[in-house]
Amino acid sequence: MKKIMTLVLTVFLFVECSTVPITGRKRVNFVSDSQVLPASFAQYNTFLEENKLSTNRAMSNQVQSVGVKISEAVDRFMRANNMVEEANAYKWEFNLVEDNTVNAWCLPGGKVVFYTGIMPICDNEDGVAAVMGHEVAHAFAKHGQERMSQGQLQQIGGLAVALGTSSQNPETQQLWNTAFGIGSGLGMLKFSRTHEEEADRLGLVFMIMAGYDGTEAAEVWVRMSQRAGGGSQGPEILSTHPHNASRIQDLRSYLPTARKLAAQYNTPVKS
Repeated sequence: MKKIMTLVLTVFLFVECSTVPITGRKRVNFVSDSQVLPASFAQYNTFLEENKLSTNRAMSNQVQSVGVKISEAVDRFMRANNMVEEANAYKWEFNLVEDNTVNAWCLPGGKVVFYTGIMPICDNEDGVAAVMGHEVAHAFAKHGQERMSQGQLQQIGGLAVALGTSSQNPETQQLWNTAFGIGSGLGMLKFSRTHEEEADRLGLVFMIMAGYDGTEAAEVWVRMSQRAGGGSQGPEILSTHPHNASRIQDLRSYLPTARKLAAQYNTPVKS
């Protein structure tokens, strides 16, 4: 057991941690933009080639307009906070795809897709801004790169368990492998929930910076909950996302803080 802990701790000691701007959360990320962005941009182009863009000009223009405003807020923050190189690496793009799926996403580097199925949940321009802010926040906080890093660490941890138990009998090896699998699996789910909660909060700040009504962020999840019928979502610990009720409560509680931060970041820096 001591060998296992020593191997795992040694790995973590040599992994560089960084801090997510605004939230201050420590993250483990050793995947660089130069490694992930070319693949992200290529994947986005392939997706657009294989899927139909919406012909609804009004909705498409709304997604484009909101995306530009929020990306400008993010860019403004980055350039004011010594993140110029990162700001230059983003290649913002916003498209609405004809698909009834209730979803939207943003790839690393600022490549955003909304599905037409989520537009009724957005309901209005502020709702679109809430979803846009959340998705853009995933890219801003480098959640994709962090999850790639976590996946690699999980593989290293599995190897450490295998090496540490190699002299044990098969039953003991199986016990440790099972325990590690359950523990690391729940850990990854928790990281997913952490990313969602962080994107909610960052997105709230960004949408307010862009001039939108932050109260609508929680209302999007009220409508999402109503669409789901308000039924039980199962234990939150087993979910990749926080429960709708948790998100609504957190967004409403964080709103005063988000407003203060947005006002702070929108204030020009005196030279």
